[in-house]
Formats: sequence, C-alpha cells, structure tokens
Amino acid sequence: MATAYTTKPNLLSHYLKLDQGGKIQAEYVWIDGDGGMRCKTTTLSKEPKDIGDLRIWDFDGSSTNQAPGGDSDVYLRPAAIFKDPFRGGSNIIVLAECYNNDGTPNKTNYRHHAKKVMDEAKDHIPWFGLEQEYTLFDADGSPFGWPKGGFPGPQGPYYCGVGTGKVFARDLIEAHYRACLYAGVNISGINAEVMPSQWEFQVGPCEGISMGDHLWMARFLLTRVAEEWGVKVSFHPKPLAGDWNGAGCHSNFSTKEMREPGGMKFIEAAIDKLSKKHDEHIAVYGEDNDMRLTGRHETGHISSFSSGVANRGASIRIPRHVAAQGYGYLEDRRPASNIDPYRVTGIIVETTCIN
Repeated sequence: MATAYTTKPNLLSHYLKLDQGGKIQAEYVWIDGDGGMRCKTTTLSKEPKDIGDLRIWDFDGSSTNQAPGGDSDVYLRPAAIFKDPFRGGSNIIVLAECYNNDGTPNKTNYRHHAKKVMDEAKDHIPWFGLEQEYTLFDADGSPFGWPKGGFPGPQGPYYCGVGTGKVFARDLIEAHYRACLYAGVNISGINAEVMPSQWEFQVGPCEGISMGDHLWMARFLLTRVAEEWGVKVSFHPKPLAGDWNGAGCHSNFSTKEMREPGGMKFIEAAIDKLSKKHDEHIAVYGEDNDMRLTGRHETGHISSFSSGVANRGASIRIPRHVAAQGYGYLEDRRPASNIDPYRVTGIIVETTCIN
C-alpha cells in the first residue's frame, strides 16, 4: 500500500524566510502530453514587469510524451504570470505554452489556436465561467474519507454539506481557495458536490483566452496544495462506477449581445448553432465523457442534443433568472471535468461567433 508523503511545514518554514538576495524564483508550468501538468523553476536576476521580461526556456519533451528522443527539445514561451502562494514574496508562477524547435505549436498546445479564435471574435467580448468538479483520493487509491473497503451512505447529504461525515478535506479546499486568491486566479467560489469527496470550484467571469489560463492555473494550484496533504486529485469524469455522480466542467458562456437587454434572441441563436455541431463539440469535451453523459445523474445523453430552462438534464441549460429577465448567458453542461479549457472555449466561440 502506498504511503503518502506530506509536507513538513516546521522544517520548510525557516528556509522560506531566508533572504533571496534580490533574486526571484519563477516556476514555469506547462501542460504535458497526457493532459497533466509539469513544472520547473528558474532564477531571475530581478522582478519582471511583464511577460516580455521572461525568457523562453526549454525542457526534455521525450520525458513528457511531447517529443521523440532524437529531437526532444520543446520550448516554453511564457503566456501568463501569477503570484506564487507557496514561496510568497515576489516569486512568481509562469504559465507557458509549448512550441517545437521549428517554431510550430507542440501537439499539446491548444492555447495557440484558441488565442487566434478569441482575437477574431474580440468584438463580441466573449465571457466564460467554468465550474470545475474533481474528486479526492488517498495515496492508496481509495476515495478520500470513505470507509476502507466499504462505502459511505448514498448521495443526498453531501452536496454543500456541513458537518462530520458529510464533508471531507475542507481544510485542503480552503487552502486552495486562498492560494488562488493570492495568486491572482479569478476564482469565484467553491462548494462540496453530490458525491462524497467530490468538490467544485468556479473560475470566472474571464474574457477570451484568459479563461483557459486561469482554469489551468487553478488546477495546478489545487494539485500542488493536495500534494502537501498527501492527497491525489482526479479530474476523471466518472471516477467511481455505480450510483454516484460523475464530474463535469459546466461551461457558462455569453457575448456582449447576450448580456444586453433583448439578448435572449442571441442566446437562442447560439443554442441553435450549437445543436448543429453537437458531435464536433462532444469530440473535444473530454475523454471518457460517455461514462458520465448517460442521461442520469443530472446529465443529458451523449448521443443527443437538448436544451431547456432550468433543466439540469439538458445539454444546454438557460438559467431561470436569465429566461425571466430576457438576457444573460447559457450553460453548456456537456464538458467533462478533464477537458482542456482552451479547446472548449475555442470551439464554443468558433461555433457561435465565427462560423
């Protein structure tokens, strides 16, 4: 059985208080060839004022499933800067894009295309809010807080629950929330989810390409915080078989036209366009999403498109208050928890604003 390593803050705290001599630690973070995240740190001689002050770095792509061994250098181009909640001070975390040595985007770099799409649609001022669900596991692979070799009581008391036996790892979740706020991630809320040890955080509203940047950074921070607790984070859309809810990444979307009075006609037009591209969207809405989109557990079936007001069993939900006031946003409930947000936000804008 695996033994989880947990951080020993009493040992580390002394070193984090040491003077850095005016130097800055910059943690470069990127998305690897398996949809996970990697990071490594470099020293800067001074605090950068913007992205342009940061160097293009590189790494061994053959060790991250991003390049062959004979041509393994992959380059990291800085895309966004966040404050570092682990080291504090003026230290930073740099979200980077991956490029091949010929200057083309690496096969894992979905940000490159999404940025083009967002630039083309910038006059529509697309806003997003993503609801990231995830599940916590012990180091031994069992759901965090569940009876070893057994199951908790059926779903019901856990969603937004309060009290022992109803919520698990609230301290970890609070630590992640505060880390996001400190880092500059536009996190807007958290809640315990329907399945025990399943949680959700929301990021947004974010405009255009920044949505993907902020969600990826929030995921990185969550995984790093959980590392200190000796807990694993799963973004799989159906981490446990049986009568348990899956995990999604419901995607709230609006344009300038939708958010203004009379915007309902633009929301309805967008839904009509989305209905005609259902299969194309499902193709990029997450691996193993068929295990989640079964028509049960607050989902629509993966093979059909549907929409409705306040209907959590539909592909697209129009919130009740949006229908009542006649403008606002729509919620695409199809994306799985393991999506690449650049792919999802990109295709939504392509379908509704460009095509």
